[in-house]
Amino acid sequence: MGLNLEQKQAVVTEVSAQLAKAQAVILAEYRSLPVREMTDLRRKARSSGVYLRVLKNTLARRAVADTPFKGLADKMVGPLAYGISSDPVAAAKVLHEFARGNEKFVIKAGAMPNVVMSPREVAELARMPSRRELLAQFMATMQAPIAKFVRTLNEVPGKFVRTLAAVRDQKEKQAA
Repeated sequence: MGLNLEQKQAVVTEVSAQLAKAQAVILAEYRSLPVREMTDLRRKARSSGVYLRVLKNTLARRAVADTPFKGLADKMVGPLAYGISSDPVAAAKVLHEFARGNEKFVIKAGAMPNVVMSPREVAELARMPSRRELLAQFMATMQAPIAKFVRTLNEVPGKFVRTLAAVRDQKEKQAA
């Protein structure tokens, strides 16, 4: 059953809103993929903050027409799933990992603002650390000098207490 004009406009508006805040779009062909596996992919995408949608290519072309992702329009052929994310690595990771475990799911192309990527480049992007991982590494790097400084400051009174305990123990041995 086809969509009427209002429904098509609503779909294009929804996808355009997602594209407005997106940093990456990944296209993948899902030909002959069982529904159960597609549902599993949707669950993984949702938990990673990736907007995953299967749409008609004509609607997708209209949605990307006035965006930095307009270079993808010529890649939109066949049954495609569109992964859209504000974290460029998240969409690539989710779809690439799923494609590695399922030969019927094939990454066709990807894009970051004003840059169209090949499937190989999408795979390289998927191997990069995500924004969260980079922030965690950055915070650990920022925290390390402070933690070392605190341990150094704590060592001064600790050494003093150990010295006093050693003197006390030595006097107790001499008295006994």
